[in-house]
Amino acid sequence: MCDYSLQHVQSRPAKTAEKLVTRNFGTGTRGFCSPDDQTTAVCLLPGTELAFDRPIQANVPIDEHRTAIFRQVNKTVPYTHHDALELPGGQIVMLTHLAEGQSASILQLPAQPKTAAEAREQTRVAFVG
Repeated sequence: MCDYSLQHVQSRPAKTAEKLVTRNFGTGTRGFCSPDDQTTAVCLLPGTELAFDRPIQANVPIDEHRTAIFRQVNKTVPYTHHDALELPGGQIVMLTHLAEGQSASILQLPAQPKTAAEAREQTRVAFVG
């Protein structure tokens, strides 16, 4: 399951080395999709590493970077966006703030958790708005 705002959009899990594009799904948020299927949201696990073709663009001020790690923030707060990117300097930018049409590749999916704390970090938010 992707962010709660994509609950009515067809979705699937991400794959290693996959090419993605940022897209506005018309649900009040942005997410990732395959360039070949822009109707299906591609859901990332927290810890997934991404490389963008160009510096990441957003509708909020951000530092210039081409790499990011997918995170979920505010996990205990229902009815809000949780999907975000952590930039190399530690800055967090919500996925819904990204400019549409940006190309990225999955560098690496998160490793299998070895501890309970690691498993909690990779657990997606359970709320469905």
